[in-house]
Parts: sequence; structure tokens; C-alpha cells
Amino acid sequence: MTSEDAPTIEVAGGVDTHQDTHTAAVIDPVGRVLGTEQFPTTSTGYLALLAWMRGFGRLSRVGVEGTGAYGAGLARLLRDEQVEVVEVDRPDRKTRRFQGKSDPIDAIQAAKTALADERTGTPKQRDGRIEALRNLRVARRSAVDQCADTQRQIKALIVTAPEELREQLRGLPVRALIAACANLRPDRTDAAGPATAAKIALRSLARRHQQLTTEIADLDELLDPLVAAINPRLVATNGVGTDVAGQLLVTAGENHDRLRSEAAFAMLCGAAPIPASSGKTNRHRLNRGGDRQANAALYRIVLCRLRWDPRTRAYMERRTKDGLSKKEIIRCLKRYIARELYRIITTNDHERVA
Repeated sequence: MTSEDAPTIEVAGGVDTHQDTHTAAVIDPVGRVLGTEQFPTTSTGYLALLAWMRGFGRLSRVGVEGTGAYGAGLARLLRDEQVEVVEVDRPDRKTRRFQGKSDPIDAIQAAKTALADERTGTPKQRDGRIEALRNLRVARRSAVDQCADTQRQIKALIVTAPEELREQLRGLPVRALIAACANLRPDRTDAAGPATAAKIALRSLARRHQQLTTEIADLDELLDPLVAAINPRLVATNGVGTDVAGQLLVTAGENHDRLRSEAAFAMLCGAAPIPASSGKTNRHRLNRGGDRQANAALYRIVLCRLRWDPRTRAYMERRTKDGLSKKEIIRCLKRYIARELYRIITTNDHERVA
């Protein structure tokens, strides 16, 4: 390829992303490999990667693995440089069985996938309020999980504690139990004794629980106004609170226009039933894919509405008479709620502009 021919050739790129290096590949319109190269995961490395790809011709699109993880920085730079970026899945097992596994092979496969536009998607934007919301939610979820683990550890220690200590703490409500354990005054010089060691451990865990509870409350003070500012209609919807709304907004992403329909949103949330028909059997099965956290958020909305919303309870009674099980009815309700919330999420921008 000469320098005179390069600008007239349309090429596609693929990138296999890792923590310290990215391996890039460039192919021509018929899938022939023009080159592979490795670059560091730095700003200079990203620019060198883009310049290297453009050196082969007019860059039409780039397929990147892991745009939400190791490839986030590269995807952000390519988007700023007006290069079309598509998210590509890892090669399936059959392909790897025949082709082998290496970084250049994966990069070439990513380029071919981008060129064919198969099994691709539009990556989420990582530079807006939704990304800020996601970061805060990561910290909150970690604190909630650790808080629950700490509480279980406290109760497990009480079960095996000496009888006097166990009688003092058993049966207390969670809040009173944490306060009682945090206020224990064990003799640290007698740490070799089982009773004293149990008190020291319980006090340490209880104070950790209190610290995590304070951390969660501090994060909630930031999340409540942020979620309400992003989409007030979503938070005001029946059964939707800050936590559920935040999860659905993160799942949809800042550039939620990449979701072309409410069916695509339902599939993303794992709420779209999967056809499972064969011969004379015509049925659908539960979708176990998608974002499971978003699916759990829809499930919490269903439970809330089944308890408090008369229309949802009437629907449950009607479908029960039709012979559907509770699981099947909940699956249907999650699909309907996904349709409702998709419209609220996607119409919010139009109303804000107007």
C-alpha cells in the first residue's frame, strides 16, 4: 500500500483491551488483515493507536472490547475524534477453538465483527451525570454489602459466644444490638480469654457497622437530589425510589438513544421473554440474561405495586384465573413496567429541551 492509495481505502479497526496494553488490528473492506500493533494504555498511546490506524486509510469504524472497563479511555478518545466506536463481544468458544487465542487474533476478530456489524452495540458514554451517578452507586452498594456481611458476622459470633454474653445480646433488635455491641468495654489485657475475645470482636464489628451506616447515609444525601435532577418523573413513578431509579438510569446510560425501542430496553433488563417453542408446543421462557441489577429493580417495583397498587392487584387476580403461575405473572408485569419506564426515561430529554 502506497501513501497515495491510503486515503482512498476504507478500513475498519479492532482493539483487544487490557489493563496495561491495547492490541489493535486493521482490516480492509474484504476482511484482509493490514496490520496489528500493540500500544500502551495512556493518552499518548491512544493517540498513537488512532494515528496508526488512520495511516492505512479512511477509518470507518472501530470495534472495541470492554468499552465499559479497560477500553473506556480509548472509546472516549475515539468518540472525541469523531470516530465511530462499536462495542464487540468476545469471540465465541467455537471461533476460538478453530482460530486459537492471542491478543492479535482477538483484535482481528473485533475488527471483522465491527466490519460485519454483527453482535455489536453502541457503547455507553462515560462523561455525564449518569457516570457520576454510577460511581456513587458503586460506593453505596459496596457499603451496603459490607454492612450486611458485618451484621451476619455479629449474629454468628453471638451464637457461639459464652452463655452470659449470649443471654445479654440475644433477641435484641438490630439497632439495639449494634449499639450494645459497640458499647462493650472488654479488658484488652485478657484477650486470650474466649469471653473477652468475643467482646472485642463484637465491638469491632459493631463500630464498623456504624461507620458503614454513616457512609451509606452520606451517599444517600448526594444520590437523592442527583437522581431527582436527572429524571424527576421517574422518581415520582409508583413503586420507584431513588435506588431503583438510579439503577435503571445507569442501565440505560447517558446516551439512552442507543436503545432503539422499548423491546430493546426490556431485553437489556432481562425482562423480555425468550421464545421456547418447538413443534406443537408454543411457549416462552424466562430471560436469564441482561443486566441482573436492572432486573432486580423491576422486580422490586412489581412487589411494591402488588401490595399497594389496585390495578396491579386486579391484574394478578385476573391472570391467576387464566391459569398463570405467580412467577409467570411477575414476568409479565416486569415486561409491562419496562415499557412504561422506557417511555419516561426517553421522553425526559425532550421535555427538558422544550
